[in-house]
Amino acid sequence: MPARPPPLPPWSRAIAEPLLSLRGVGLSLPDRARRPFFGRAPLRTILSDIDLDVAAGECIGLVGESGSGKTTLARTVLRLYEPQQGRIVFAGNDIAHAPEATLRPLRERMQMIFQDPLSALNPRRRVGEIVVQPLLAYGRLGRSPSRHMRDDRARQLLKQVALPAAFAERWPHELSGGQRQRVGIARAIALEPALIVADEIVSGLDVSTQARILVLLRELRQRLGTSMIFVTHDLSVVRVLCDRVAVMHEGRIVEQGPTAEVFAAPRHAYTRALLEAIPRPEIGTGWLEREAATSP
Repeated sequence: MPARPPPLPPWSRAIAEPLLSLRGVGLSLPDRARRPFFGRAPLRTILSDIDLDVAAGECIGLVGESGSGKTTLARTVLRLYEPQQGRIVFAGNDIAHAPEATLRPLRERMQMIFQDPLSALNPRRRVGEIVVQPLLAYGRLGRSPSRHMRDDRARQLLKQVALPAAFAERWPHELSGGQRQRVGIARAIALEPALIVADEIVSGLDVSTQARILVLLRELRQRLGTSMIFVTHDLSVVRVLCDRVAVMHEGRIVEQGPTAEVFAAPRHAYTRALLEAIPRPEIGTGWLEREAATSP
């Protein structure tokens, strides 16, 4: 009897059964720096020939220098930008050029956590109102939910991101940067999406706060089974958080693969340059747990 082949590793299954699949995606946007006195600004190519797969429950790190196109790709994945070329297939639906009527029910299953939590939160709404707003927009609490129902659900969401229930009555400006980012995460997970795009969400925080946010994200991923695209320039974060990594340079993905393999044997010269830029001595893989454990 022939021996049974070994099971496929998670990253192989990611390619075979993607939740999200991008093929040949290209995007050009107006270059306002070269806008003439009369007429339209010329187009500038931002993304070119992007191929990317994300499996259910997988976290992929999207890395590269500033201006490489990471955030633009993240927004294109969610169809905040409409690409001129290629296909974006999410949960079996090609959304690259889908009308808003088709996109609306799918947007319920994909959410974004923004880089600047203060500008991403409505300053005229209390925290409790902010985190339940997605549930109200999609009718998850019924047609006319009571105040008690809304408040109870807000407290549940805040508890999931380790914030006290009393924070529901606070305003965004009364919170610290890390607390505001937790509110943004609570809002993103309210609809229990299949995909979350996190855009440089810890870049403006101190190291201890970064660690607490990253540990929280990892726990939520494990509990909810949510896929994640984690946009960052910090390769130390990618190493401890992401299953796979995609390296962007000048609007293209120049290398992608399992995180451990890319770190151990980078194939592209740009990837090697990024890895060489990590401060020495390199932060070990246990720094996240140590920082989170020692943080107040």
